[in-house]
Amino acid sequence: MNRRGRDESAPESWSEFPSGSEGPTLTVGILGAGAIGRVLAHALDSGVVAAKLAALADQDLKKAHALSAELAARPPIVTLNELVERAGLIVEAASQAAVAELVPKALERGRDVLILSVGGLLGHEEWVSQAATRGCGIYIPSGAIGGLDAIRAAAMGRIDGAVLTSRKPVAALADSRYVLERGLDLKRLIQETVIFEGPAEQAARAFPQTSNVAASVRLALGPRAPLLVRVVAAPGARKNVHELSLEGEFGRLTVTVENVPSPDNPRTSQLAAFSAVAALRSLAGALRVGV
Repeated sequence: MNRRGRDESAPESWSEFPSGSEGPTLTVGILGAGAIGRVLAHALDSGVVAAKLAALADQDLKKAHALSAELAARPPIVTLNELVERAGLIVEAASQAAVAELVPKALERGRDVLILSVGGLLGHEEWVSQAATRGCGIYIPSGAIGGLDAIRAAAMGRIDGAVLTSRKPVAALADSRYVLERGLDLKRLIQETVIFEGPAEQAARAFPQTSNVAASVRLALGPRAPLLVRVVAAPGARKNVHELSLEGEFGRLTVTVENVPSPDNPRTSQLAAFSAVAALRSLAGALRVGV
């Protein structure tokens, strides 16, 4: 499959460096035809990522077929089992529940996985052991936060404390499990309000659709390092803002990212979609930065 010209809708920076060889050998299957899945599919279809889009899968078949129809390659719509058979790398861009179904199947068949719903990995250390045994990779893009490489490096020494504060528009939190179970009326808020404070593992369960940054930081730090997560509902806000403060033997690190929400999904940051494309380019190409 030869690379085609760059998609005119793609950011110019995607094409500043060649993404790989003219004859890509990496075959990719995408699970999830939502906001991030759509960005990834177009990046593959346009040649921004030098790999072949083998197939798409989604519980919403109408959405999956609509996405396929947008693409020049017209990838087939398949079941999850067929997706695992067709692709060497499966990208999960669906949900934490999808992670639980996909990862065991993929590892059993010796497939690599790129996980976007990172909270679905917490508490499943056995998958890492299984991946090592099967010679597979479990890849996590940087998502909506920066500095994961520095966090991993800092975790090689003593970590004294880490606090992650995520400020989100009310619309991004309103239908989360935590808010619904507690009957929180976020529309009545008139100022920024901390609605959750606790460990990353609890945050991942409480906000399965918006806790990927907390889960990624937890995995980068390792299971023993202290990490406190705060979720703030911000009335009138238009951006998803993540602030991380980390102290330890290495010194002090602060990271602040103000993310523009995806136009297709207010719960997803545009940067998260771009990071998934960057991760795929890195896996398919020769240049890897920050690893």
